[in-house]
Amino acid sequence: MTWGGLDPPKPPDRVARDTGTAAIVTLTTDFGGRDAWVAAMKGVILGIARAARQTVELVDVTHEVAPHDVLEGALALEAAAPFFPPGTVHLAVVDPGVGTARRGLALAAREQVFVGPDNGLFTPFLGGAAWTAWEVAAREYRLDAVSRTFHGRDVFAPAAAHIATGVDPSRLGPPVTDPVRLVWPEARAAGAGVAGVVLHADRFGNLVTSIRADAVAALSGMTVSVAGRTVPLVGTYEELGRGKLGALVGSSGRLEIAAREGSAARALKARRGMPVVVSRTRSGSMRPARGRS
Repeated sequence: MTWGGLDPPKPPDRVARDTGTAAIVTLTTDFGGRDAWVAAMKGVILGIARAARQTVELVDVTHEVAPHDVLEGALALEAAAPFFPPGTVHLAVVDPGVGTARRGLALAAREQVFVGPDNGLFTPFLGGAAWTAWEVAAREYRLDAVSRTFHGRDVFAPAAAHIATGVDPSRLGPPVTDPVRLVWPEARAAGAGVAGVVLHADRFGNLVTSIRADAVAALSGMTVSVAGRTVPLVGTYEELGRGKLGALVGSSGRLEIAAREGSAARALKARRGMPVVVSRTRSGSMRPARGRS
């Protein structure tokens, strides 16, 4: 299989899948589980795959992204996509601009393809030059009737299915060189330490921050300040007393603020953008977390 007309060897922004194996399509949305929207998208994908005589495995990343929260959707993709094999197609629909002039996007990056609205949802995969993108525009790769309120079913699910069954994504539309990017918070130097912000609260109430593990690994002993409180840096939840607050490196490789068997988000009345500062205090070392609560 070639992508964008390029022959092997494939550069890192192209996607390769072993022939004879099932295609993998993941789904990430803010649709929830109550309504039939996710099932409708899956039905479209399976119908196209059956017509192409291709087996497709459907994997739900999450459908519990907060409504219209593009940043939260991007974080979910960032956390999950690296663990899927080359050739995976990630269908993501968090689309507050559905029905407007915003573009659809197919992005080839890190040997995978991402399909969805061009609204910043794929920002984590736009670093460096190792990506290629196309507008999802060709009518032959969408449903005959396109709802103005459900491009996930009528535009993006068909595009993802066609790519998964062997269609080169370059056939979906013209190249895109300026995909929308979110303002993506990162850690910054702050005296002898680093500073960042809260990005997200997970279902346990853990606060995921913009500070990555490698930003603090070189510091020799640290304390973490958030919401006017200083909390210890620990290696596991077990090192905290029940209900006590602490900071640790979570499974996503980001610094998190947690409360053992409790909710740090509730305890700190946390909000996105809340400042977090990691300061050097004394000689010591940082150990990675060994699991979730």
